[in-house]
Amino acid sequence: MRRRSVVLPLIASAVGLLATPATFAITGGALTIAAPASSVSLGSVAASLGALSVSASLGTVTVTDARGGLTGWTTTAIATDFVTSAPVQTIPAADASYTSATATVLGVATVTAANLATLTAAGAVQTATIVVGDDTVSWNPTIAVAIPAGAVAGTYSSTITHSVS
Repeated sequence: MRRRSVVLPLIASAVGLLATPATFAITGGALTIAAPASSVSLGSVAASLGALSVSASLGTVTVTDARGGLTGWTTTAIATDFVTSAPVQTIPAADASYTSATATVLGVATVTAANLATLTAAGAVQTATIVVGDDTVSWNPTIAVAIPAGAVAGTYSSTITHSVS
């Protein structure tokens, strides 16, 4: 059996077909962080000669990555010394620790928590890798402060700063 090929000539029509390319762009947003804005009490203890500490949850910290990309990020935390007034007394940030909680992730990101034994230098507390598109990550860390022997009575204040890059 023999096959036959039929070739039909392409005839240009006066109406013709026109192809119109269509494109769109996805623009990236920002990488932002939010932490509790109001003062957080870490508790109180009675003055004592023994080893004491206070600790409490700081409140929810949230990173929003609206860049729409594949780049990961790292969040760091640091604190100032804890200071009271009249008379001025200081408990150093070296006596404070930061315990990260497991993060809640909305979107696609692999997030790893890290703890800081002291808050004297900015240290990584959450790191996101294998990021795909937008994501929102939240956690509630615990801050603990060891009260040194001889600390005087008073209300001690510090500023805990988070950053993301």
